[in-house]
Amino acid sequence: MKPRAWSRRDCLMGAASLGLGTLPTWTHAGGQVEEPLADSVRGALSAAIANSAPPVPEFTDLEKRLAYLRWLGASSGRLQRRKADFQTRIEFLQTVWYEARRAGLDITMVMGLVQVESAFRKFAISRVGARGYMQIMPFWSRLIGDGDPSRLFNMQTNLRFGCVILRHYLDRERGDTFMALGRYNGSRGRAEYPNAVYAAAKNWAHPDA
Repeated sequence: MKPRAWSRRDCLMGAASLGLGTLPTWTHAGGQVEEPLADSVRGALSAAIANSAPPVPEFTDLEKRLAYLRWLGASSGRLQRRKADFQTRIEFLQTVWYEARRAGLDITMVMGLVQVESAFRKFAISRVGARGYMQIMPFWSRLIGDGDPSRLFNMQTNLRFGCVILRHYLDRERGDTFMALGRYNGSRGRAEYPNAVYAAAKNWAHPDA
């Protein structure tokens, strides 16, 4: 007997049964393609994901701290329409900043990517099953995580996976952001997705980013 295809209602009920609290919002984002990973690469990515350091920014001098606070204030104002609650907004921005810096990424590009992938919706799910803010495909939990894809709806976990994966793709593409963004979306070599991220990133440009 042919299995019954899952309906939208089935998927929403299944998500609710995972204890997500909020039903997911569906997106039209693409998804990363599962590719073989060398043992050394898998080990490095797993170590980067497993590091449980909390997202608390640290600064070596006062000017760097002030620059961060200026960026935080400006970004909070821009994000208010999408995230009305102040504390939620600040926690999100602090975590994005921390994870992007930790992975050696341009924070402006990461914010643009989140906007395109999920429109800053924590429980977003794409048609291909990518999850959360940075639309992480569940297979990454098996490859480099603890095997529990439901954790991809956790804010810090999702942002950490996304930043680590994007860093991996940038390294594979030797720093070519156009190709790395295309690989992130599963549309390597096509212009639509990278151009959308570049355009969205302009919304988050700031001198202290």
